[in-house]
Amino acid sequence: MLDRLETVYANFKELTDKLSNPKVIGNQSEFQRLAKRRAELEPVVEAYHRYADLLKRLDGAKQMLAGEKDPEIIEMAELEIAELEPAIEKLEKEIKLLLVPKDADDSKNTIFEIRAGTGGEEAALFAAVLYRMYSRYAERQGWKCELMSMSETGIGGIKEVVFSVQGNGAFGRLKFESGVHRVQRVPQTEASGRVHTSAATVAVLPEAEDVDVRVDESELRFDVFRSSGPGGQSVNTTDSAVRVTHLPTGIVVSCQDEKSQHKNKAKALRILMARLLDNARQQADAARADHRRSQVGSGDRSERIRTYNFPQQRLTDHRIGLTLYRLTEIVDGDLEEIISALIEADNLRKLAEDDSHI
Repeated sequence: MLDRLETVYANFKELTDKLSNPKVIGNQSEFQRLAKRRAELEPVVEAYHRYADLLKRLDGAKQMLAGEKDPEIIEMAELEIAELEPAIEKLEKEIKLLLVPKDADDSKNTIFEIRAGTGGEEAALFAAVLYRMYSRYAERQGWKCELMSMSETGIGGIKEVVFSVQGNGAFGRLKFESGVHRVQRVPQTEASGRVHTSAATVAVLPEAEDVDVRVDESELRFDVFRSSGPGGQSVNTTDSAVRVTHLPTGIVVSCQDEKSQHKNKAKALRILMARLLDNARQQADAARADHRRSQVGSGDRSERIRTYNFPQQRLTDHRIGLTLYRLTEIVDGDLEEIISALIEADNLRKLAEDDSHI
């Protein structure tokens, strides 16, 4: 582990030197890339300094103890060793977690896609609950939400909504939300009070940056059409809605929420690029199928990951066996306990895999 820490520290010093180079300072994109990488290494370097200091103090205490005859000095040295050894053990565990390989996309913004699944109108109403839940969570984190596309039903439900969440580390904290979310509750339209089960699917995609996906203009087909509201009601008298098709993959994205064709086109392209990046990630995961199945969240859209039981105020995450009885607060955006537990479970899995290399 010390070898790895020394390598990280050497990289950190090299990055620090580069960031003071006038040529790098003059190239803002390169400067930001290096600064971001240095910031990622900083917690490891700080832990390394604390670890080295503790080891030095432990070595000094052991040397003091060796051959010492004075009972007071022996007692003092033994007390220090008794304090230092568990502190070092605890810090070693923290450092191992810091050294766990990070997903390169964790720091990116993310694009959410929520779709009503089985359950008719009740599923659409649940999709609206999920949209509000994630919007409220983003608000609590100080992140920005931007609606990109929405298809609503007549009574407040959502057939499909696509929105971006912009903030440092958004994808890293939200990526385990992909999958099937199941709800059990009494529908508003149910007179007999029977509990129904319905579902909505959530897809969480890292938002692609310019360097992530390269698409030739000839691979895209653009169609424009007139925007319409629920039930076919016209909301625009011009052909401002845009549909973009990626011909090699057949991926189709439509945007009609903006009155400007140019803005709809820009949003459609952002969604398309995110889907293409996600496709590449899924293919890479499929190539490591055994490893992927062991993950906390594989990103498989058909995987049932969570149940929201409203009559019992119970939420259960099936992947890590977590059950909480405060559903009202959770659907109001208080997701931190769940998200932190999922990240911790994934880190522990990675740590178990990585232990043999440390």
